[in-house]
Amino acid sequence: MPYLALQKNMQHTIIRNVTLINRGVSQTVDVMIRGERIEKIASTIHFTGNYAEIEGEGLWLMPGIIDDQVHFREPGLTHKAEIATESAAAVAGGVTTFMEMPNTRPATLTQALLEEKYQRASVASYANYSFFMGTSHDNYDEIMRTDHSQVCGLKIFMGSSTGDMLVDDPGILERLFTQFPSLIATHCEDEKTVRRRLEEYQKLYGEAISPEMHAEIRDVDACYLSSSFAVSLAKKHGTRLHILHLTTAKELDLFDNTIPLMKKRITSEVCVHHLTFHKGDYATLGNQIKCNPAIKSAENRDALMPALLDNRLDIVATDHAPHTWEEKEQAYLSSPAGLPLVQHSLNLMIAQVQMGNITMERVVEKMCHAPAQCFRVTDRGFADEGAYADLVLIDPESRWTVSKENLFYKCKWSPLEGRPFRGQVVSTFVNGEEVYHRDGQLRQGCGKRVHFDKDRL
Repeated sequence: MPYLALQKNMQHTIIRNVTLINRGVSQTVDVMIRGERIEKIASTIHFTGNYAEIEGEGLWLMPGIIDDQVHFREPGLTHKAEIATESAAAVAGGVTTFMEMPNTRPATLTQALLEEKYQRASVASYANYSFFMGTSHDNYDEIMRTDHSQVCGLKIFMGSSTGDMLVDDPGILERLFTQFPSLIATHCEDEKTVRRRLEEYQKLYGEAISPEMHAEIRDVDACYLSSSFAVSLAKKHGTRLHILHLTTAKELDLFDNTIPLMKKRITSEVCVHHLTFHKGDYATLGNQIKCNPAIKSAENRDALMPALLDNRLDIVATDHAPHTWEEKEQAYLSSPAGLPLVQHSLNLMIAQVQMGNITMERVVEKMCHAPAQCFRVTDRGFADEGAYADLVLIDPESRWTVSKENLFYKCKWSPLEGRPFRGQVVSTFVNGEEVYHRDGQLRQGCGKRVHFDKDRL
């Protein structure tokens, strides 16, 4: 098909005869991009000026994915990943906006360190970006200086994390839930339960603890004790709470699906690996799928998709958390938790569509629309006239296999290696610029700092 890949200096681009998936509807249309934004969507667009044309017949077009939880490891852990490498992986997977976590080295616990991340992303990122402010036991004053129109939210690790970022003191949590005026995102695992379980397994198995035991050490009760406590605090104080990476059937009843997303005070996220893998997969993948919270039993995994469909779970994300292969190859107790996913989250969800578990319209809702609504992202997450042209063009019939040769991750491994997929990202547009094409071309520097509605909460 005629294709003008990565053309520069074109004021207009028209994607013709493409199946646009947006706001719960799939329809064949022409889409015109002018500068940074979508100018027109119509059955046929007539335009006499100079423009680049992309023939979209047989292809899908959707809004760019907003991934609300990634770890890109910069600064301080750049032997694992960097903003440049992981944002390249993101756009190759259809992710046009990411929200990155504060457990770097140094941890993002001051406004100065937060701004340093934004400055680095402004020159290095292929995608749009935002960064969470981090929480410790003694940075309250810095937290309260956060500009809520410029920062996605406050991250609290209510379970083990890097450095001194574990915050499980009830008094500190009470103060933050009472005083912080914007969105709080939490990692919920009860630290006392996890430590007790680990001690029990060390007594039984010593250094021979296996990856299969990870789901038993970081078990259902550890998750529920912490998440239910967070929900109780949020209800008590009217806090805007977003609980990340839900993994258990027991936790799902904490969330209300009778309220429209835009009116919810308590929202939730599920990650693609928790929808995909289950405890039996440790036998073949071992530490490759060791993550916190843990991948649990098939029964817990199978409860997540129905909760996503009935809106107890609001958002699909990745918790992309790369480590080097050498680090992951270590024995269980030494191997770090986390796996690289941001390049393949869309493919994993398309696979769910192909299995009949969800529709593509709902995938777009949960990966694009819902994050934009939950965080009140300005003019992104929807393929609407006037919105920023963050768009993903997909060939739904293209067949390919994950291999080291087509990975963009700096760590250069994936638990999906050797897995075949049907459906492939052809092009990704960020702010109207084609930043990725599947022939391997990339364009850096088109991403922007994400802004949020000032009155979002």
